[in-house]
Amino acid sequence: MSTTDVPVHEGRLGIWQASALYIAAVLGTGILVLPGLAAKAAGPGSILAVVAVLILSVPLAGAFAALASRMPDSGGVATYVRRALGDTAARLAGYLFFFGVIIGAPVVGITAGRYLASIFGGDSTSVVVIGALILALPFLSNLGGLRVSGKVQLGLTAALVVIIILVIALAVPAVDAANFEPLLPNGMAGVGLAISLLIWAVSGWEAVTHLAAEFKNPRRTIPLATLIAIVAVGAGYLGLQFVVIAVLGPEAGTSDVTLLALVAKTAPGYGPAIIAAIALVVCLGVLNTYAGAFAKLGAALGRDGDLPRWFAKGAEAGGVPRRALLLSALVQAAYFTGAVLSNFNLETFIIINTSCMAVVYLLGMVAATRLLDRFSIGWWMAVVSIVLVAGLLVLAGWALLVPVAFAIVALLVKVAKRRDSVPRPL
Repeated sequence: MSTTDVPVHEGRLGIWQASALYIAAVLGTGILVLPGLAAKAAGPGSILAVVAVLILSVPLAGAFAALASRMPDSGGVATYVRRALGDTAARLAGYLFFFGVIIGAPVVGITAGRYLASIFGGDSTSVVVIGALILALPFLSNLGGLRVSGKVQLGLTAALVVIIILVIALAVPAVDAANFEPLLPNGMAGVGLAISLLIWAVSGWEAVTHLAAEFKNPRRTIPLATLIAIVAVGAGYLGLQFVVIAVLGPEAGTSDVTLLALVAKTAPGYGPAIIAAIALVVCLGVLNTYAGAFAKLGAALGRDGDLPRWFAKGAEAGGVPRRALLLSALVQAAYFTGAVLSNFNLETFIIINTSCMAVVYLLGMVAATRLLDRFSIGWWMAVVSIVLVAGLLVLAGWALLVPVAFAIVALLVKVAKRRDSVPRPL
C-alpha cells in the first residue's frame, strides 16, 4: 500500500524542537541508570551490548520515521497498526504503550530522587518526594500544549548534550585499560541480559510518532530529526558506557548512582553539581516528551473507541489533550506507588517496560511492511527490524506475560464491543 496520498498537517514545531524531542525521548534517563545496570550484568562486555542495541536502533528509527513522516497522527503506532492489521491489534498496541510502557515513568522519578538524595544527603523519604515532584512538573508544561513544551524541551536537550560532553571529557584522563579484563566476566549470557536492559536506551523512537502531526513539514523534518538524534544518542551512550567501565572497572556495577561515582573520581570538586544538573535535565526532559506522547495517544484511543469517548478531546493536530493527560498522570501515580512499595525494584520495572516496548515495536514493524512502499528503504528497515525485535522477545523471558495479559484485555474488549453491537429484540 502506498502512503503518498496521506494528507499532511502543517504543524508548528521546527527541526530543532523535533530533534530535541527525539533526543530526550531516546537518550532519556537511561544514561543515569543503565551504565551501572549493564556493567553489573556484563562487565566490560556491556560495551558490546551498547553497540548491539545502537545497531538495532537504526532500522527501527528509520522505519518509524518513514511511517510518521507519511502518516502523522496522534495515535502513532496504534494508528499504523489499525490501518495495516485491524482494530484488535491496534487496541493491543495502544494499551501496551499507554498502560504498559508508562510503567517506566516511576523509574524516571525514582532515579532522579536517588541521585539528588545521594548528592544532598537525603534519605528514602527524600527519594519519594523528589521523584513525585519530578513526575508532576512535566504535566504542568504540557497543559499548555506542545507549542509550550516544545520550547521547554529545546532548552533542556541543549543543556543535556553540553553536560554529557563535559562528563566524558573529564573522565578520559582517568581511563585505565586494565579495567577491560576480563572482557566477558559473565559470558555471553551477561551480554544478553545487558542488551535486554539497554532496550530502555533506544525506546523512544515510537514515542515521537504521537507528536508527528505537530511538526512543520513532517516529510522533511522527521527524517532529519531522526538522523540528528541517532548520532547524538549513539555518541552519548557509547561514550558514557566506555568511560564508566574504563574509569570505575569492577566498581561500575556496584552503585545505584553510577555517574555520581564516576565524577567523584574524575571531578571531585564539581561532581555533585554536574550530576545534579544531569539528573534534573534528563528526567524533566524525558518526562516532558513522554507526557505529551501519552496524552496524545490517550486522546487518540478515546477517538477510536478503545477508551471512553470523553478522553478524545485534543486528539486533533494542534489540540491539547488535557483529559487524557490527567488519565496518564493517574496511571503513572499508581505505578509510582507500586515502585515505592516494592522498595524501588527498578530492574523489574525496566524489564516489564522493555517487554511491552518490544511487542509494540513488532506490531509497528509488521504494519510498516504493509503500509510502506515495498522494497523502499523504509520497508527494508522494517523487515530487518522484525528479525531483530524477535530476538528481543526471546530475551524478555517471563516479562512477556505482561503483553500477553494486555492481549487478553484487547480481545475481551473486542468481544464486549461485538456484544454491544448486536441488535437486541424489542
